[in-house]
Amino acid sequence: MSTPDLTSTSSTVPTRRSRPLIRPRRKFNLPLTILLVVCTLTVLVPFFVTVSMAFKTGSQAVQGQAFTLPSPVSIEGFVEAWRLTDFPVSFAISVFVSAIAVAGAVLISTMAAYSIYANWERRFFRFAFFYILAAMFLPFPVLALSQIKLSGMVGLDTPLGVGILHIMFHLGFNVLLLTTFLRNMPPALEEAARIDGASTWQTFWRIIFPVLAPMSATVGIFAFLFSWNDFMMPSMIISDPSLQTLPVVNQLFQSQFSSNYHVSFASYLMALAPSILVFVFTQRWVLSGVTQGAVK
Repeated sequence: MSTPDLTSTSSTVPTRRSRPLIRPRRKFNLPLTILLVVCTLTVLVPFFVTVSMAFKTGSQAVQGQAFTLPSPVSIEGFVEAWRLTDFPVSFAISVFVSAIAVAGAVLISTMAAYSIYANWERRFFRFAFFYILAAMFLPFPVLALSQIKLSGMVGLDTPLGVGILHIMFHLGFNVLLLTTFLRNMPPALEEAARIDGASTWQTFWRIIFPVLAPMSATVGIFAFLFSWNDFMMPSMIISDPSLQTLPVVNQLFQSQFSSNYHVSFASYLMALAPSILVFVFTQRWVLSGVTQGAVK
């Protein structure tokens, strides 16, 4: 029996010693790092001031030392803001508007995107696609006066009307995202459903809608952030001051009690908390949805 040539084998089979022990060092980009630090500070510094002022007492807040830590820590600003702004009512109205905006954005945008994708060869649907995209170039302030008039005429000068307007004004961007995602979807998925006898409605709910889940999550999260933090649209559309959302209530609250800085900042922090929590717990879906849309 001949013995294997260990010398030749060791020269062809990679061993651990052939692997590089030292990983190549990544190039340090100093200008980009400085730019990122500056951008980070523009967000963190105002947020620190907001938290610090919110937990101060009234006497500490009027001293004008915004960057000092509260000593002692007080929650009297939160108690007073809760009472003066009727926080539960304003919070419930903001949740109502955001729920309509999120549900409508996901359902209407996915249906519109699928109808355009499935009928792209037809001229009418191509025209509808570009017509919807054209709405992206019409900001709300340009159409504010006409929207206020029309909303009042049809009785939608309410939180319900604000939620519907949020759906319509972001429909172009959402349809663009979802249509781009669908165009890169394997056609075999839809063809298999058609061969099995599924109708258009069944194909949408059983095949297309689950496939769109990552991008739908991105659309829903953006819809929530836009509707929750919006100030201009509810302040112009909603005619009843008792039905205003949290950002509008905070603005009115600031003008009436501008000297109570700790109460004002406590109110801002309570209004910011839901959007911060939503972004912290859902940012991985936002990033994954945007990445999938970019890669595909």
